[in-house]
Amino acid sequence: MPRETISNATEDRYRHQRLMETFDTPAAPAFEDPGQQEKIWGAVWGCDSEVGRLRTILVHRPGDEIKRVTEDWFDPELESYCSREEGIWWRGRNGPDLPAMQRAHDQFTGILRENGVEVAYIHENGRATNRPVPIKQMSPRDIVIGVPGGAIICRPNAKGRREESYWAARRVMDLGCPIIRTISGTGIVEGGSFMWIDPKTAVLSTGLCANREGVEQVREVLARVGVELVTVQVPGYGQHLDGFCAMIDNDKALINPTLLPYDFVQVLKQRGIEPIALSPEDPPFAVNLVPLAPGRVIASEMSPRTRETLEARGVEVIQLDYEACWSSGGGLRCNSAPLARDPI
Repeated sequence: MPRETISNATEDRYRHQRLMETFDTPAAPAFEDPGQQEKIWGAVWGCDSEVGRLRTILVHRPGDEIKRVTEDWFDPELESYCSREEGIWWRGRNGPDLPAMQRAHDQFTGILRENGVEVAYIHENGRATNRPVPIKQMSPRDIVIGVPGGAIICRPNAKGRREESYWAARRVMDLGCPIIRTISGTGIVEGGSFMWIDPKTAVLSTGLCANREGVEQVREVLARVGVELVTVQVPGYGQHLDGFCAMIDNDKALINPTLLPYDFVQVLKQRGIEPIALSPEDPPFAVNLVPLAPGRVIASEMSPRTRETLEARGVEVIQLDYEACWSSGGGLRCNSAPLARDPI
């Protein structure tokens, strides 16, 4: 090789080295850093609590997909409307009342907007583009978990619900929110099983709707941002932790003491959180609510005594009639997935 060629190659290597040294960038600040989020993703995404001021939330307004639940879906053996073939079910003996569901859902999203929350719909204009909207799409909480810097896309237990993950992931990315993890392999996690206790502690209930592989995938995500993941097993075929407990303020949680495991009540107390018992005269789903900010929540109006208890402890409760949507098997919390909350 000619000496001149060797010399040029050496100069090129040194030039490349100088370029790399000049533009070498440290790994910090982290992906989740607010400045990095604003610069790269256009907003600070994710959640580190259940009660920080709510900024952006993902919903699906019930639409024509609900009309697929007809009288021939009623299963006398299970005493519910369901499709064994599709792997999907509807709560109770009464079929859905779509107009009533839409009125209730519109009232809910109206309250959110009145409180400065950006409401994002999974399906623009209520329609999917190239395939049917999943029947349970109106419960995105089970599909999307807000974590620091973005969201985890879950993999639900029911085979008839897994397509919801596809639509939710598309919309989350379309909004500009980073997807930190998609539950993969044989992992199962539903967002109703996940709850923030404080910015450094979260809990995930195991059982029907979250298995150990799914838990470890969530634990890995949270460990990278210094968050401890506590696990608690729900009893029997109970589905989600949010059927037993709800954070309502930085230091207060509404609980169903007849269903929430004793060990978890102790976890709350050890972290300075006061467990407030649901009134036994109110429906158990009174715990399924949506905090707008610390000490300010949206709840079902079918829980008057629990409301009195909360207001006596300084919690503001905004109520609405949401009973029509409960027939789907989910309440206010189930029917919404926060994508951004202010740090507390």
